[in-house]
Amino acid sequence: MPAAEVDVSPDLVRRLLAVQQPDLAQLAVELMANGWDNAIYRVGDGLVARLPRRVAAAELVIREQRWLPVLAPRLPLPVPAPVRTGQPALGYPWSWSIIPFLPGQAAARTAPADWPDAAVSLGRFLAALHVPAPPQAPANAVRGVPLADRSERLAQYLSAVSGLADHRAVTRAWQAALAVPVWDQPPVWLHGDLHPANIVVYRGRISGVIDFGDITSGDPATDLSAAWMLLPAQFHDVFRGAYQPAGQHAASDETWARARGWALVLALAMLANSADNPQMAGIGRRTLAAVLA
Repeated sequence: MPAAEVDVSPDLVRRLLAVQQPDLAQLAVELMANGWDNAIYRVGDGLVARLPRRVAAAELVIREQRWLPVLAPRLPLPVPAPVRTGQPALGYPWSWSIIPFLPGQAAARTAPADWPDAAVSLGRFLAALHVPAPPQAPANAVRGVPLADRSERLAQYLSAVSGLADHRAVTRAWQAALAVPVWDQPPVWLHGDLHPANIVVYRGRISGVIDFGDITSGDPATDLSAAWMLLPAQFHDVFRGAYQPAGQHAASDETWARARGWALVLALAMLANSADNPQMAGIGRRTLAAVLA
């Protein structure tokens, strides 16, 4: 996990609220999580403060502030569209957000109770999200791109996890994905980082999708890799069926095959970068096993 470049303490959050959001200053502030990119603080019962903890994340928060309010109204699941925006102050150098609190647990910790319902819910969410994106959509060099662009990095990941993966099986699966035609339709909106730690489950059902810092446009197969990350194999067809409204080409066999390739490279990325994060390591192991099964 990258080291924090700025100490985002509870006291700093309280002082920023007092200066910039004084009507919230009397609410309780409680640390929820320190992620790779952001410190997350609960503010009262219904809000969350999301503050970048390193410079690489500062631009990602701005992307969320710009685009989530545009996308949220047409999505069938709640997303953390900012309701207020904070500015640099008191020695804190970046823009930050106040977002709604979405109750529940990450699907990586609490699996859905009804897998067919989860498959339909996730498929319909992506069908609504994956519409053609405007030219000004955020660029992302590692998501939504042709799979061949990830070959060098996949080889690095595979070398880093040499004792955790069957090299021959991974190579066969990767070559099969590379043999599929590339996405040749208009780029669509993508979440960009859709794995079980960013899918919220409440009372047994998928109740929201969080962390849109990697939001971008491109090949929908990037997001469809979530099928291998979350869903048991017997529910993949349910997921594909629910996703069909996204367009006649979007759920094609070619797109599905590329999605399997994306699941492979993302699984290896998680395994290679989670020495201090058991949750992400677990997602990586389960996804790799699902892809190679």
